Amino acid sequence: MSEDQAVTGASSPSRRALLLGAGAVGATVALSACGTGSDTDLGDGGTTGQSQPAGGTTSGAPAGGGDTGTTALAKAEEIPVGGGKIFAEQGVVVTQPSEGNFKAFSNICTHQRCPVSSIDGGTINCTCHNSKFSIEDGSVKGGPAPSPLPAKQVKVDGGNIVLA
Repeated sequence: MSEDQAVTGASSPSRRALLLGAGAVGATVALSACGTGSDTDLGDGGTTGQSQPAGGTTSGAPAGGGDTGTTALAKAEEIPVGGGKIFAEQGVVVTQPSEGNFKAFSNICTHQRCPVSSIDGGTINCTCHNSKFSIEDGSVKGGPAPSPLPAKQVKVDGGNIVLA
């Protein structure tokens, strides 16, 4: 009879069970240490709007006027025609396919949930596996992505691009 068999009984756990339990606790502690955000972090690249956006305000009014209670992502003039800008903290990509026509999409690739990393040549690009999405409608233009980037709503308010 092995030592494990002699020691174990109905009321005492085996050495293997104790080691597995200790390993699970260690993994839980290690994973919880990987948390990066605060209460406002939604875990999908977006936030509840409490963090300071690039070029925006968090005062409850967008930069440049209006009292809509929304946060400005950028000034409309900062979004290039035929290109766009990635707002990683807000989880959004804003594009301007043609003059004055602003579109917005999730910044998370639909292939393996990597954040998109650039906008070039009329496409939003994910360099993890080379998926490419249209700046016009978020449709897949290349790579392994199985579906388009989900659309988000934006509007121009007082010269600023804000989430609608």
